[in-house]
Amino acid sequence: HTGEKPYKCQICKKAFSSRSSLSNHLDSHTRIHTGEKPYSCDICEKSFSQSSHLTTHKRLHTGVKPFPCDVCGKTFSQSSSLVQHERIHTGDKPYKCNVCEKTFSSSNNLAQHKRVHTGEKPYECEIFKKTFSQSEHLSRHILIHTGEKSHSCEICKKAYSQSSQLLLH
Repeated sequence: HTGEKPYKCQICKKAFSSRSSLSNHLDSHTRIHTGEKPYSCDICEKSFSQSSHLTTHKRLHTGVKPFPCDVCGKTFSQSSSLVQHERIHTGDKPYKCNVCEKTFSSSNNLAQHKRVHTGEKPYECEIFKKTFSQSEHLSRHILIHTGEKSHSCEICKKAYSQSSQLLLH
């Protein structure tokens, strides 16, 4: 694949590789504004504004991963995940921070990085009301409340909820 995306949405400027993808996107724009999600998963009942999103979602339940990496053979349930993965092999980092010019392989990583500059912390612990800039940091924090101790010392077998505690040990 070339990665070329010549079809652009005039509303949000998102680009697509095929006219049909753009058409689906435009149809979903109407649904986004109305909140309509007519495509429901028959397994978990989650709903989607586009049938293609439902198809991709169902792969979570079935474990189907039809997109293999030509370099290492790892497989993915979404073509976009494969494209992002391939950047590991190519070193391509097309997303650039407009503040410090650091580059990233995915838009998600860039968005996460920008919180360093903005100070935004959108993830909140419901118990302590403590906020975090990354969902992984909140997940790690929640282990304090659940009591789960998944980091254990190989020598004495003492367990800790956080890897930093194990390192101090």
